[in-house]
Amino acid sequence: MFNRLFGKPKQETNALSTLDKLNETLEMLEKKEKVLLKKVSVEVERAKEYSRTKNKRAAIKCLKRKRLYEQQIEQLGNFQLRVHDQMIMLEGAKATTETADALRTGAAAMKAMQKATNIDVVDKTMDEVNEQTENMKQIQEALSTSIGAAAEFDEDELEAELEELEGAELEKQLLESPTTAPAAPVQVPAGRQQARPLPQKRMGEEDELAALQAEMAL
Repeated sequence: MFNRLFGKPKQETNALSTLDKLNETLEMLEKKEKVLLKKVSVEVERAKEYSRTKNKRAAIKCLKRKRLYEQQIEQLGNFQLRVHDQMIMLEGAKATTETADALRTGAAAMKAMQKATNIDVVDKTMDEVNEQTENMKQIQEALSTSIGAAAEFDEDELEAELEELEGAELEKQLLESPTTAPAAPVQVPAGRQQARPLPQKRMGEEDELAALQAEMAL
């Protein structure tokens, strides 16, 4: 994604091509070293053969060529060490460059995100949210407000009317309820029945008789 936005660094391409070239050079040096090692082995075998046949001069020449090959092998070994050293340094530089590029890309992305979410933008967004919230509250209050004839009713009068209705209902309930509960019948054992009270009418007749006797005595 970031490569498409910022493009692939040219230095990375150069580093990759240089590493490929160094690898090719190292392989070529190793092949030459193997060839020279075989030639050294051949010269050693020849020197042994000439030594067995008492051909000292030919044997010495073989040993001289062997020494020359060994010098070339040593030189190739030094070349290989230099190539290896160069490859290690280049790979380290490549890793450093890639790390720096990644950090730079990350910093640019972070800067872009901070620019999109700076404090001014956040404050503006919060102001818009608060404004929309206040507008919604006003709309809800407007919808819940009574309109038409219902808006002209007096709340105090309605509460007073409600209290009258509640008082009338309570009074009705009191009138409908019995004043005294019926007495439960009392079971009295046989032989211990109490004398029943005389009816109220009979008590009234006795009072009248007593009053008449009193008048006659006078």
